Amino acid sequence: MAEKLDLTFGGHSSAGIKSENQDAFAVWQPTSSIAAYKGVGCCLADGVSCSENAQQASVTAVTHFLNDYYSTPDSWDVKTAAGKVLSSLNSWLYHQGQQATAKHNSLVTTFSAVVFKSRSMHLFHVGDSRVYRLRAGEFECLTRDHTHRMGKNEYLSRALGMDVRVEMDYFMDELMPGDVLLLTSDGVHGFLQDKLLKDALSDIADEPVNQHEMEKKAAALVSQALENQSTDNLTALLIRVNDIPKPDIEEAHRELTSRVIPPVLQPGDKIDHYEVEKVIFSGTRSHLYRVLNHRDQKRYALKAPSLNFEEDLVYLEGFVREQWIGNRVAHPNVMRVEPPLQGGRFMYHVCELIEGQSLRQWIDDNPQPELEVVREIIEQVIHGLRAMQRMGMVHRDMKPENVMITRKGQIKIIDFGTVSVRGLAEVVSAVEEDVPQGTVNYIAPEYVIDKVADSRSDLFSVSVMVYEMLSGALPFRMEKVYRRGAKSASEWKYSALSEHRPDIPKWVDLAIEKGCAPAITDRYEAFSEFWADLNKPNTSLLRKYQERPLLSRAGKDFWKGASAILLVIAIAEAAFIFSRII
Repeated sequence: MAEKLDLTFGGHSSAGIKSENQDAFAVWQPTSSIAAYKGVGCCLADGVSCSENAQQASVTAVTHFLNDYYSTPDSWDVKTAAGKVLSSLNSWLYHQGQQATAKHNSLVTTFSAVVFKSRSMHLFHVGDSRVYRLRAGEFECLTRDHTHRMGKNEYLSRALGMDVRVEMDYFMDELMPGDVLLLTSDGVHGFLQDKLLKDALSDIADEPVNQHEMEKKAAALVSQALENQSTDNLTALLIRVNDIPKPDIEEAHRELTSRVIPPVLQPGDKIDHYEVEKVIFSGTRSHLYRVLNHRDQKRYALKAPSLNFEEDLVYLEGFVREQWIGNRVAHPNVMRVEPPLQGGRFMYHVCELIEGQSLRQWIDDNPQPELEVVREIIEQVIHGLRAMQRMGMVHRDMKPENVMITRKGQIKIIDFGTVSVRGLAEVVSAVEEDVPQGTVNYIAPEYVIDKVADSRSDLFSVSVMVYEMLSGALPFRMEKVYRRGAKSASEWKYSALSEHRPDIPKWVDLAIEKGCAPAITDRYEAFSEFWADLNKPNTSLLRKYQERPLLSRAGKDFWKGASAILLVIAIAEAAFIFSRII
């Protein structure tokens, strides 16, 4: 296996017996750095021939799809990025077509695309173009035709630009070296039998060939279909998977340790063009300094990993990821990280200087705060997390220590070393987390147990933080989890907020309880729902609470009181019995 994905492409398109070629195909093979995050894309479109704008529709589809796909954030996974692009593209084609007075002026096209990323392929399809695959001698069509028959004729039931919304088929599968994929318009596959297609692909499946040979093979398929009396435009695009990247722990080690971890710095020390003015924090995992940038004369915070972790690849990858993420999320409630210094030899990153206090310090300084003050802080936290969510990111370690409050009251979410990114999750890596990264008191049960987290996992953490801000306590007793780990979400038992803050309305307590429900399916689907219920009573939650059995609604204070009463009764009965005996 190779260090990177190795593909060979070759295609051919012809108008056939028609005066105009309304098919279009394209391949985008970007630089290695871009391909690592976005993959290699190819697509084919066949404009609907009854439309005068069929050629415009197909050409627009393939060019705009690739251009727009590679303009989406690197942090998005392939399905999200391509899905959003195709939805937008469909809307544009449809509304452009609606501008015309006659249906024959509409912009409608079939569309099939494959994005190769790391060790996987992602297929998107609508219409009656096709994608075939030959793997280890097995030939199969990976797509289905979206057509319906009326009499002797077949008509498209789905296509790009046909309706205000489009339903795309999506298929994802692992790649294997030697895989050969074939994208065709119906002018080809409608006039060639599957056996002939398989035989044509078998010639290039056994041994890699160059692009010229692939193009000759595609042209041969087109010529064969023409000989078989094809009456339509003809397009064939071939892709051979020569090799796929492998998880290489030695390569990962070389990459992550290519930069030197700097020694512990003191005021007056210099690293590159930064001069240390103050040691903000120095711990076993990292060091944080206030530095002066001599190039722009501005002050920043410089974070460097501890030498204790110079061989810990999981930690080092998280440190590198922190810079990658902080440089891509642009939001006032998320700490900004500067781009890495090109050609630098030291491992560190520079971020905006946040002068203020952590939310942990704020909690210590503000016992029993007003509900409205807590809302003002949490609203900004939610804004920051939603910005990360839109980028396909989950923080996974939300806790008071990772929230900063500036002197002007602005919230900044910090520490991105444990953030999961959907786009990066699709890239093969030799470095894998063996345990959940985060603090048990705040991370969600599904992450502790199954190592799976999404935005609702961050919502769990935020809800726990709201509880702690209001009460100074935590909603769950975690002694067992600390001692032996957790086996199911049922081990998280919520303690009512009213036990600590009887002055807080019950509907607020219910909103927090739902936000940090141990079962992820019982939680809010979105931060906006949680925020709404923190500000206004949710009658549905109140009604469900009233319908609970009395015993389940009773808090610890009730049971303490009940136990005390029972103890008094027991003592009284014992005294009575004793007096009778005497």
